[in-house]
Amino acid sequence: MTHPHPGLGTPAKLPAGGLRIVALGGLGEIGRNMTVFETAGKLMIVDVGVLFPEETQPGIDLILPDFSYIRDRLDDVIGIVLTHGHEDHIGAVPYLLRERGDIAVYGSALTLGLLGAKLKEHRITALTREVRAGGTEDIGPFTVEFVAVNHSIPDALALAIHTPAGSVLHTGDFKMDQLPLDGRITDLRAFAALGKKGVDLFLVDSTNADVPGFTPSEREIMPVLDRVFRQTRRRVIVASFASHVHRVQQIIDTAVIHKRKVAFVGRSMVRNMKIAQEMGYLTIPENLMIDSKELENYGDNVVLICTGSQGEPLAALSRMANGDHAIRVGEGDTVILASSLIPGNENPVFRVINELTRFGANVVHKANALVHVSGHAAAGELLYCYNIVKPKYVMPVHGEWRHLRANAELAIKTGVPRSNVIIVENGIVVDLIDHRAEVVGSVPVGFVYVDGQSIGDITESSLKDRRILGEEGFISVVVVIDSQSGKIVAGPDIHARGFAEDLALFDEVKARIEKALAVAVADGINGTHQLSQVVRKTVGGWVGGEHRRRPMIVPLIIEV
Repeated sequence: MTHPHPGLGTPAKLPAGGLRIVALGGLGEIGRNMTVFETAGKLMIVDVGVLFPEETQPGIDLILPDFSYIRDRLDDVIGIVLTHGHEDHIGAVPYLLRERGDIAVYGSALTLGLLGAKLKEHRITALTREVRAGGTEDIGPFTVEFVAVNHSIPDALALAIHTPAGSVLHTGDFKMDQLPLDGRITDLRAFAALGKKGVDLFLVDSTNADVPGFTPSEREIMPVLDRVFRQTRRRVIVASFASHVHRVQQIIDTAVIHKRKVAFVGRSMVRNMKIAQEMGYLTIPENLMIDSKELENYGDNVVLICTGSQGEPLAALSRMANGDHAIRVGEGDTVILASSLIPGNENPVFRVINELTRFGANVVHKANALVHVSGHAAAGELLYCYNIVKPKYVMPVHGEWRHLRANAELAIKTGVPRSNVIIVENGIVVDLIDHRAEVVGSVPVGFVYVDGQSIGDITESSLKDRRILGEEGFISVVVVIDSQSGKIVAGPDIHARGFAEDLALFDEVKARIEKALAVAVADGINGTHQLSQVVRKTVGGWVGGEHRRRPMIVPLIIEV
């Protein structure tokens, strides 16, 4: 197994006839999936997704892949191919199309439907090309074969990418549910046929590689939903991903059985389910749906399907938990969190659960009932795939480091030589030349933060400042000095936020500041910048030594 190390340099130019693969997101993390394939001087991009921020990234709305690797070569990009319609695979497409709007976007019907609504919000009209499982498209020098896979959203696809350098099979996100709600199973016969022809490099979903056995079928949730509905006296509120069409279908079917009306709550949920219904992926009986604004007309015999299963602060369920939503959760209500916990979201989700419980609701979630099954293949399913495809090389994708390593070990157990299993992270360059794959270098990649209308302006340093402000507080010190003598004319005036309410606390440090400035001036230091650093160091030493705190310190020296 090979993996990146600091010694990797810039890769040499891709030899003629070779295929270069560079992930700009999605490796070592869950989300932000984006992989660039290059051959014959042309680039094809697979997925352009977003990552959602953690608590340690205050004020950030979204995190995008770093496009800098391709920014100087946008004219060479001949297509964006999307595996499925989840945000971590399509959410950043509008941001890439802002840089060049005429790149053709390939995807299945539902994927393009969900993307279209997103592009409309960004006022972008894209060149879209609908593809189907079983079909093949020539995209410049790439021949791409589309294979049906089962996932937690309909119309998901795996990609077989054929080039003169060799063939790559990319699973996308998938599992092997043998009894899916829509009857569309992962096409293992196509996987086997590709394996028989020869798969040089197998890019495999790693999300559940460390989970033994097989992922349960989506159908296993239905009896649990039925029991929860039957035991609930008042309203049932279900939080799910706004793209999980199969889960929403089961909730609707259960509501029909229990003669409950259904309302969608949350803009993305309303939008996506309307698209799914119009395209025939979601079946809703007549007279079942009601407008969430008319809930008081229907009493407690209702089911609300909303967003917020990950504790997102602006989503409907979080606002209900905070008590600032028109829908008030109370005694006798049951709230179902019908999703898994994305790593990093644990604290916000548990906070929502605690607040809803405080209001008197019964909260049902994955830890206490089977109200969610994963959309990703577990270890048993991955072993089947390796044995069917028999790839020459394997590159685990889509997962944190523990998932990538677990997936690599599964491949090795099925007979793939350890030297042929390539574990890489974002920015590591892998070349496939004459059916042989190897790591050849690295390119710089980072995180691009979206903060309101700002894209890429927020840096790690900015986030560090925000964390300090939020956790340690803020102290400003204003000192007016005589420009000739350097003596203090006024101050020090100290103002603090989030540190201490009692201003008398600062009397002790004021004397220290005066003394430190006098010593500095006597030593010939007279620039305002140098004197402000003296103040910063003095206050920092006092606050660290006396109070064990590290607030943001902003000194201001004014000369008169």
